Amino acid sequence: MDFIRRSEFQLTILHIITRLILGGAQKNTVLCCKAQVAAGHRVILAYGPIYGPEGSLLTEAQNAGVETVELSSMRRAILPHHDLISYFQIRKLIKQTKPDIVHTHSSKAGITGRLAAWQGKVPGVLHTVHGLPFHDKQPRWIHQTYVMLERFAAKRCHKIVGITQAMIDAFIEKRIGKTEQFAIIPSGVSVEEFATPTASREVTRQAYGIPNDVPVVGIVARLDPLKGHHDLLDIYPKLLERHPDLRLFFVGDGWDRDQIEKRIEDQHWEKQVILAGLVPPRQVPSLLHAMDIMALPSYQEGQGRTLVEALLCGCAIVGYDVGGIGEVCIDRQTGRLAPVGNKDQLAQAIHDLLADPTHRKKLADAGYKHVIKHFTEQVMVQKLEDLYQQMLGQNA
Repeated sequence: MDFIRRSEFQLTILHIITRLILGGAQKNTVLCCKAQVAAGHRVILAYGPIYGPEGSLLTEAQNAGVETVELSSMRRAILPHHDLISYFQIRKLIKQTKPDIVHTHSSKAGITGRLAAWQGKVPGVLHTVHGLPFHDKQPRWIHQTYVMLERFAAKRCHKIVGITQAMIDAFIEKRIGKTEQFAIIPSGVSVEEFATPTASREVTRQAYGIPNDVPVVGIVARLDPLKGHHDLLDIYPKLLERHPDLRLFFVGDGWDRDQIEKRIEDQHWEKQVILAGLVPPRQVPSLLHAMDIMALPSYQEGQGRTLVEALLCGCAIVGYDVGGIGEVCIDRQTGRLAPVGNKDQLAQAIHDLLADPTHRKKLADAGYKHVIKHFTEQVMVQKLEDLYQQMLGQNA
């Protein structure tokens, strides 16, 4: 983990995130925290209450030497009373820890955290945009409220990091922040972790009752309506007409599990659509190696971290062209893209890859090289360290 150039002096870095569940933004944040501890910095991670079926990364952070603090009033939804309390909790934490850097993640923590850090005169304040807080499926008033709050918060930080150019473009389009504030640092993944699965493809398939000779389309994501599991279920009958042995493999858990289980039961697909549920992170590489295609028809996505992980496992990828997915899944170069919500084109893209294993492998191989060049953890954490030092130097 010690691949950051060790600093001559120690920084105190306070990361703040809304929820420390098992998700892409959280993985990114914890990986950065771990690397910064290994580089000799004091790292504190503040987060809202962890609850629900999605899983948690708290133990992983604590085992790496990260100091953790729960902000009891931090909530994802807009709740003025809780938001005010969490603001004062962050102000108190800043006074106690005296950080050189406050680095916020996710929209709610980004708004309250940046305001508290700015008013607390923290030398370096920055925010990472892992995914857009505003999207087309929101009620208009919520959409506009988040845009207004992000504009407010952008004036109270020194830098805004986008994990993809698409995140930055969306902010600029909404007149959030100034051009000179932005930097691109992709969300990095451990190459070693995903190159060495804990079990072979055959053993993993056997464990889930999947024959070795049948095609498998999987998705690694929390069970959430925005992640696109229902779109895969919608096109499954059409895919079965062409690929009668096809299995769907859902890895992850979430609040939408009951609805997904009901649809599977209604169609009598219990043996064809496998729900792996929540699995330990160390098992995810084995599950990806067991898939032929990893599909992410998400309606809201910052980068699609699990697509990066799939390519490291040699698995072909398909996704909706939303957010920063297109920067990982470059259509017909590293994977296949479909317009957002276009289930016919999604089905066609999956069929094309299932029908042509040679082309599928060609895209997966090209995707692997793309990931090695742009999306490794070494690249990510070193760029972040350099940005911290640059920011502190300019402010001094």
